[in-house]
Amino acid sequence: MSKVSERQRFIRYWQETTGADEIDLHEVAKLAMKMGWQAPPPVSPEERLAKQFKDAARQDIRHDEKTGQPYRGYHAVPKRVADGQLSFFYVDIDDPKTKPDNFRKACVMRREQTVDDMLALFHDQSHWNESRPAEQQVEILPADLGFDIELRLAAKSPNKKVD
Repeated sequence: MSKVSERQRFIRYWQETTGADEIDLHEVAKLAMKMGWQAPPPVSPEERLAKQFKDAARQDIRHDEKTGQPYRGYHAVPKRVADGQLSFFYVDIDDPKTKPDNFRKACVMRREQTVDDMLALFHDQSHWNESRPAEQQVEILPADLGFDIELRLAAKSPNKKVD
């Protein structure tokens, strides 16, 4: 059994033991540690600092000089490292030295993540509806986000007319 499967089983055990319908994973971890589960080793100071830089890069929101629209300045670009693992480096999209291919890879990766999220949401909603009576079913939300994006753009438009 994989470590992930073991953890999933323990989450269900915690839920059965406590009878809770809302799962607090910190409480799950506390019980697991009381029962002898080993906590992972602490991350190194370098790893913690790198994560803080990653978070800062993700939060670097700039505004287009012409439109005023927000955009992310730094983008994560996937790459394979020597051992075959996936790693990331970041590019600044305002840096003239940034290669278009790297920005394209970052965009494709973010789009693929969105598609994966939408597919998972569809499966979750379908499962809910298939396992519930008609009065408890939820509407399957549309996967086409074009209209939603248009609405958001219109709502944030600096030229928006207010009635």
